[in-house]
Amino acid sequence: MSDFEFDAIVIGAGHAGIEAGLALSRLNKQTLVLAISLESIGFMACNPSIGGTAKGHLVREIDALGGEMGRAADKTLLQLRMLNSSKGFAVQSLRAQVDKYAYHRYMKSVLEKQPNLHLRQGEAARIEKTENGYKVRTKYLDYYAPAVVFCCGVYLNSKILLGDKIEEKGPSGFMRSEELSQSLTKLGLNLRRFKTGTPARIKKSTINLDVLERQKGEKLDYSFYGLSNKVNYDKTECYLGYTNAKTHEIIAENIGQTPRKLGNTEGIGARYCPSIEDKIERFNREKHQFFLEPEGENTEEMYVQGISTALPPAVQFEMYRSIKGFEGCEIMRDAYAIEYDCVDPLELTPALMLRGSGGLFFAGQINGTSGYEEAAAQGLIAGINAARYLDKKPPFVPTRDNSYIGVMIDDLVTKGTDEPYRMMTSRAEYRLALRQDNADLRLTAAGREIGLVNNARYKKYLKKVGDIEKIQTILDAKIVVSGNNNSNTNNNFDRRKAVDDNVPANEKNSAFKGSLRQYVKKYDVELCDIRAIDCLKGFSTEALREIFIRLRYGGYLERENRLRREQSRLEDMLLPEGVDYAALGGLRIEAIEKLNKIRPRSVGQASRISGVTPADISVLIIRLKSEKP
Repeated sequence: MSDFEFDAIVIGAGHAGIEAGLALSRLNKQTLVLAISLESIGFMACNPSIGGTAKGHLVREIDALGGEMGRAADKTLLQLRMLNSSKGFAVQSLRAQVDKYAYHRYMKSVLEKQPNLHLRQGEAARIEKTENGYKVRTKYLDYYAPAVVFCCGVYLNSKILLGDKIEEKGPSGFMRSEELSQSLTKLGLNLRRFKTGTPARIKKSTINLDVLERQKGEKLDYSFYGLSNKVNYDKTECYLGYTNAKTHEIIAENIGQTPRKLGNTEGIGARYCPSIEDKIERFNREKHQFFLEPEGENTEEMYVQGISTALPPAVQFEMYRSIKGFEGCEIMRDAYAIEYDCVDPLELTPALMLRGSGGLFFAGQINGTSGYEEAAAQGLIAGINAARYLDKKPPFVPTRDNSYIGVMIDDLVTKGTDEPYRMMTSRAEYRLALRQDNADLRLTAAGREIGLVNNARYKKYLKKVGDIEKIQTILDAKIVVSGNNNSNTNNNFDRRKAVDDNVPANEKNSAFKGSLRQYVKKYDVELCDIRAIDCLKGFSTEALREIFIRLRYGGYLERENRLRREQSRLEDMLLPEGVDYAALGGLRIEAIEKLNKIRPRSVGQASRISGVTPADISVLIIRLKSEKP
């Protein structure tokens, strides 16, 4: 293998490219990672945070499979919070405020030190098919590999939009990719234009922070990286504030100066992350909430989450200064919108490989998603599957019933997306079983089998599994005896302290005899109470939490499991790869068109395609059964 030949080439070193490159190299593939600038590696061009609602689930799953994002977040943490903590465990999500500059340095260092990974600054300009794979041409050198992973982010033919000004640049002033879009079009891909935006960066010392609501970090039982014993959860403060009638008046008066109103953009923006001008148009509210967050420890720049805009800079000054506490603020970086080329994910297989290409994989915002976490999760899966493609192994395809990653990828390759796709808990039909706290139980064994989970991580996973089994036995074996004197001598469990407030008045002096499991369920014991039980004190918090959730939500979990079993029957019915659905007979024309375009892997996937009816699914099942010997 020459200096210009590799097993795989990863184009892009953002959050998707990092995970793809690390997965490939850790699976012993000689991997070239091309970054348009080495300063763009893992760069947080938008918000300086990792996680959030549903996104925290993705990071925990990336970590459980052996990815790097969770570890990087813990290493560069400024503040950690649990979102939706007042709600059920299914929708609780970790969110970390991180130092964006430390995060970049950390990820760059990890790539530089990773065996089998070769990092190079260079713009991929063209890709051409060769006899043994592909040639990736930069402006100065050609590189060769049988597998290529495209992780181009928002750099493809990107444009910065600010008022009536258009700049042909990438995010944060980086160079854009000038020529690769044309090369992808020649390969037969249908490119689309999507758009996203970012708020201004405000100088901290020019803001009156005393009039804003302070938000501190929270000391939690766990963070993103499974082997982190302790994290600095409250290194800095964030702030909460609101726009007002004056802010809205300024925006309304100048909304005609936005790129969309001027007709300067063709990109489709994210419905779930609208600009402040879109919020003013869509919602009739007196005020809109925003968060003021530090970009890093050693910088004055503050990120104004919730007030992204593409209004002209002069209007931005007036708009931001109308906010309470911002009256004398100085803008260090203007807010802007950016539009870019992306592919239609319906052209990809569930392994994130371009159908019929043999070795071309796509991950991240090039697939029409938004967010660092969505990108990193796709990069990890694309990297794994590129390695498995090279080894002639079947792809690793996470499913809707085992991960949020599976939900996201299935949504993309089955339903597609007409706007930047964002992961949300509502997208997961089995979200009670797909909690962030049990990501290791769901995915670590798979990560170990793939080859990305190290010995330390696997040992911790096995201990948790063993602890859960032991606790289950104790719950069934230990007998609780209680009566008028509230004695629980067999378990040394103080019922009065732990559960007396939850016991109905007419039962407070009644006798109880049964297993500890029955006792805990009967009196609705909380997690903190379970931790206090003497015979359970030696077990990890993680294992006790899992047991508590199983006890508290047992009925709901069993209902989900029944639905999962029913759906898995359809997922196990694999469809022939080369079948012509027009020749099957009995299918409607729309179903034939959709099935021939998307090429679903299974009957289960086919059932989720828009335009394919239950009657069409029945035809597929009948045809499959009739073809069996």
